[in-house]
Amino acid sequence: MKSWRASSRRRPGAATLFLLGTAYQGVGLALLGFALLAWALGESPRGFALGGALGLFLGGLAHRAARPQAEPPRTEVFLSVALLWLLVPTLGAVPFWLSGGMNYLDALFEAVSGFTTTGATVLKDFGQFGPTLFLWRALIQWVGGMGIVVLFLVVLPHLAVAGRGAFFAESTGIEKEKITPRLRHTAQAVFRVYVLLTLLAVLAYALAGMPLFEAVANALTTLPAGGFSPNPMSFATYTPLAQWLGTLFMFLAGVNFLLQYRLIFGREVRPLLLDGEFRAYAGVVLASGLSLFLYLYTHHAYGLEESLRHAFFQVVSILTTTGFASVDFAQWVVPAQALLVVLMFIGGSAGSGAGGIKVVRWLVLFGLLRRELARALHPQAVLPLRLGGRVVGEEVLRQVSVFVLLYTLSFALGALALALLERDFVVAFTASAQAIGNIGPGLGAVGPMGSYAELHPLSKLVLIFQMWAGRIELIPVFLLLVPEFWRRLK
Repeated sequence: MKSWRASSRRRPGAATLFLLGTAYQGVGLALLGFALLAWALGESPRGFALGGALGLFLGGLAHRAARPQAEPPRTEVFLSVALLWLLVPTLGAVPFWLSGGMNYLDALFEAVSGFTTTGATVLKDFGQFGPTLFLWRALIQWVGGMGIVVLFLVVLPHLAVAGRGAFFAESTGIEKEKITPRLRHTAQAVFRVYVLLTLLAVLAYALAGMPLFEAVANALTTLPAGGFSPNPMSFATYTPLAQWLGTLFMFLAGVNFLLQYRLIFGREVRPLLLDGEFRAYAGVVLASGLSLFLYLYTHHAYGLEESLRHAFFQVVSILTTTGFASVDFAQWVVPAQALLVVLMFIGGSAGSGAGGIKVVRWLVLFGLLRRELARALHPQAVLPLRLGGRVVGEEVLRQVSVFVLLYTLSFALGALALALLERDFVVAFTASAQAIGNIGPGLGAVGPMGSYAELHPLSKLVLIFQMWAGRIELIPVFLLLVPEFWRRLK
């Protein structure tokens, strides 16, 4: 295939069509593979087969319309990422619709929740899905956690310039130091860590007593911080050892994958231990876990080990936005629930599988707060903001401030819309918080053992929008509302 640099001529929309075509063809091939698996297992292959054929056909049309050209502008890159994360789930929903017995809105909700690694489900009767659908449900979270563009950069080097721009638009958190000189090598580094940790999780879960299929499905949804489990009780029915292992792998899912690459493959411990975000992340886990442990031990009928296990499992699960549950925490006393709700607004590390605001952004905001308080006392002082020994530029401060503002606004408007539709403040508040943070469970009817199936159709559309916007970190979505954005596309 010709390089994207083959021509200096630029055609508006070609980069978008090329990336969408690539994604649709990739998903189409995967769906056809699942159709064969469903047929071999005696399940209905119809949804997978039709989805696969549709993906290959539409992907081929998109590729035919795209021609090699120069580097696409920033506006088109943002549009490509926004459409990629919206339209790929519409194709991935077809098996849930035609083979899973769902209406298309519920199927789309499940697919968007999967690809965005949210883990909120409309599934009430887990018996309506066979193994193939559960495996597809887990796989789309695994792909979504790593990033659609990252995956295609690993296997398709010809994405070149289009892939580079989309990679940075899709990546989560504040850009950190690159550890490899070429973008594709960086994507491969992330991929290697991701695959290795997934395989280790499969082995660990199986050795801890999980049935092999459930070990595979749970591992595929642990490392992306997704939370879709084939077990309707999540981790609650597994052994204590499996729950401790789940806590460990969820913790790793919330750590920057590039730092883990340097630790595992480069045997460099110092970059991880000296990273300010990692230390803050570990500190939040330790402080929150111990606080919740003390409250559970004194206010619930749990023993010492049980209190520790449930406390750290749920703290790590919510903080990393995974959403697994070792117990129905919707039944806990209100202060314990309140701590988990606070953690919904923190998130994991940048460059990890976790969603949410991210720890590094909070470090920047608290640093900005300290600087402004100091400046109030010393108006003429030069007070650079430092993070990890490096000065944080004003551009980064603006980006973080805008992101947090958009995040808060999106959460508040979503909660208001859900409150009007559902007439339940607890459901509205926690459902909106979990959707924009890609977390999964809320409280009340949408708690860890509940379902989103009974929500109003408009509520599901609101949550679909929030899950989509939260996964691509809001900016590409809100740019679509700016008239100048569309003028620049021409």
